[in-house]
Amino acid sequence: MSSAQYVERQVTSVAALGRDELKRRIRNFRGRFKLDFTEDYLNKISVDRLRHILLAALINAKTHN
Repeated sequence: MSSAQYVERQVTSVAALGRDELKRRIRNFRGRFKLDFTEDYLNKISVDRLRHILLAALINAKTHN
């Protein structure tokens, strides 16, 4: 799968997620780096910001595989 296809697939997948699932995936993210956000912070930010955080982490993790 090309990088463009990977990004497109991830964008589509992340866009379909609701707040609770986004928070769960951010809290349980396993990659080369740790995502360390408090529950309070994740509860306060918008769903769009949650999507942005998760998508950026997924894309960044893929570029290092």
